[in-house]
Amino acid sequence: MLVSPAAAAGGPDEIARGAYLVTAAGCANCHTDSAHDGQPYAGGVALATPFGTFYTPNITPDPETGIGRWTDAQFARALREGVRSDGANYFPAFPYPSFTLITDADALAIKAYLFSLPAVRQPDRPHDLPFPVSWRLLQTGWKLLFFQPGPFRPAPGRSAAYNRGAYLVTALAHCGECHTPRSPLGSPDPSGFLAGTPEGPDGKKVPNITQDKVTGIGNWSDADILALLKTGMTPDFNFVGGAMSEVVRDTAELTDDDRAAIAEYLETVPPKPFANQDWSKIHFEYWTPGFVPL
Repeated sequence: MLVSPAAAAGGPDEIARGAYLVTAAGCANCHTDSAHDGQPYAGGVALATPFGTFYTPNITPDPETGIGRWTDAQFARALREGVRSDGANYFPAFPYPSFTLITDADALAIKAYLFSLPAVRQPDRPHDLPFPVSWRLLQTGWKLLFFQPGPFRPAPGRSAAYNRGAYLVTALAHCGECHTPRSPLGSPDPSGFLAGTPEGPDGKKVPNITQDKVTGIGNWSDADILALLKTGMTPDFNFVGGAMSEVVRDTAELTDDDRAAIAEYLETVPPKPFANQDWSKIHFEYWTPGFVPL
């Protein structure tokens, strides 16, 4: 665990690397209320879910309303364990079950970049959650059932590009948070990893990105995957929309090597049919501790 105290942002190289990582993670998409001309990373974005509406927090370095007083250890704990600076649990609407895989070095670079930004004084908006979902204490039980701490561990016997792609997909870009179906308690279904969902975060279908040849991307070439990550264009010459258009805006900023690594990893994901579960039958694996889908 990181223990160094809060300090000014790191050097130019670390800040630049942090900016790249923040783009890969899509942090601005959730923490900038662009629809209402909000300040970058000042939070306030409404995330409507079956459990209620969550509002994203201010992650600028403002000492009163943002994260300006957070230590390295507090920042790492938020990513790794889903715990706020005051010791309370985050709800898993914050994708810490994926961010737990982020390495120490990347966590510190992300923090360095965020601390280099202008501080914005904007108090966080309280979540609009019904009872008893609003009880943060219940998240302790949720974690015991469904959360497995990281960090990411490279798969032995796999190429460096494969492991880089696995890290980007499962940790930084947290693709499984949207592309994996969930149980009624909000836990990811390991058997449906990346198999899509009928109703995603914006109420729209999230596609299957496994190697299934009927409902997934099993018939896509390297060039098809790379084109989508760079331009948003699908093999049938359509373009992605909704939340995925924001994701493509970020993946377009990645290096060619990183996009190629993502493609290499996705081409190894076992084929699964498009997820459309009957939740009247809860499978055993939904109740086992979290999974690392490598």
